[in-house]
Amino acid sequence: MTTLYSISSGNLELDVLLARLPEGLRRHLGLTKEKAIELAAIHGVDPSKAGLAALSHDIARSMKETELLQRARSYDLTLHPVEESVTVLLHGPVGAEMLRRECGIEDIEVLEAVRWHSTFNRGLGPVAKIAFLADKLDHSKAGRYPFLERIDGLAKEDLNAAILSFLQEDMTAMIAAGLLIHPASVEGLNELLELQTSV
Repeated sequence: MTTLYSISSGNLELDVLLARLPEGLRRHLGLTKEKAIELAAIHGVDPSKAGLAALSHDIARSMKETELLQRARSYDLTLHPVEESVTVLLHGPVGAEMLRRECGIEDIEVLEAVRWHSTFNRGLGPVAKIAFLADKLDHSKAGRYPFLERIDGLAKEDLNAAILSFLQEDMTAMIAAGLLIHPASVEGLNELLELQTSV
């Protein structure tokens, strides 16, 4: 058995939550943490923050939709209509609140990364950008994202360019499939386009 299944954060409360997750999800978190630490080293970002964000980003991913909605409401989170329709999108905001409330994690960069790892958003810092990319770059997602190898290469050179390219590809596919797109994704895409044109 690979060590990826035995993941540890150094935070006892978080480790208890991680241990309860399905094996496949724990493997994904281990791979995501490895990728985040790799990207953090390349881009001069704190590897402990990037690693913690990546390791904990899917802490609420295995919850049923009803529990995600119940938790979101009990945490007084503002729900966007897209999140109420595509309830799985709540696992980021709910996960961030779990980290803060149940694990005592107060680091704003880590919480921001977990909050927005599914949709992305405008104004995110480097830890959140790395966590977003590291989550998507798990090779087991290549079937869903056939362009991952190119994004992986871009991520090692320019985080913004990699995220922009990923969002463009992913949102094009979502539009073609008639899927809802969270407005935060659009906001994030627009900001990256603005940054690109201002260079």
